[in-house]
Amino acid sequence: MFLLPKCRTRSFCFLKDIMKIVNPQKCIVFFDFDNTIATCDVFDSMLPVFSRDNLWVRLEKEWETGKIGSHECLKDQVRGMSITKPALDHYLSGIKLDPYFNKLVRVLSAKKIKTIVLSDNFDYILRRIMHNHGIRNLKIYSNKLNFKGQALIPAFPHRNKNCNICAHCKTKNLLANVSHDSIIIYIGDGRSDICPSKYADIVFAKDSLLKHFKSKRLTCFSYKSLKDVYTYFKRSFI
Repeated sequence: MFLLPKCRTRSFCFLKDIMKIVNPQKCIVFFDFDNTIATCDVFDSMLPVFSRDNLWVRLEKEWETGKIGSHECLKDQVRGMSITKPALDHYLSGIKLDPYFNKLVRVLSAKKIKTIVLSDNFDYILRRIMHNHGIRNLKIYSNKLNFKGQALIPAFPHRNKNCNICAHCKTKNLLANVSHDSIIIYIGDGRSDICPSKYADIVFAKDSLLKHFKSKRLTCFSYKSLKDVYTYFKRSFI
């Protein structure tokens, strides 16, 4: 991997200098989904709408304080919901994506740059939203969701049983898709992005991920929306 020095957040000019010595086809871009590709946290937005009671509120607070990990939190929050597949489809039809995500996917594809989505959300939700926005054939790693009447049945095939922090071990799937000479680019915003972003050569961060990088004095590029990321890429090597 092409490792950068530890430091504070960097500017566009610094990124442009880096990209002069990078072969774009060695790059692999990993996107988080909620609050990164999607303009909101989709699963969190569903909780007050479809939960049978307020148990989800207590679970969310326990997760925020570190009392429980996201596996336990998500498992019980999903089981507390009551919704049919058609009702979920209707709800997801209103979810918006960052308008620059499609543009990013097109330019990355044109440059033959591998693009992967890593999410602590659920496969059906992600794929339905992507389908609604005309996005096909992206590799997605996430938790799984099945339906049984009005009940949602969660599964966590990518969980690291030796770690209680995340329901989906993004690090495992990131490392499984890179080689020793890959240039790893990571774009995220949240706590589940902290661990995988440690292995990235270039990180675009906002919100809690950005706070983490600043507190550790690590290299990252701050962004407010994917328009910023698109601009960085376009001016640097696209």
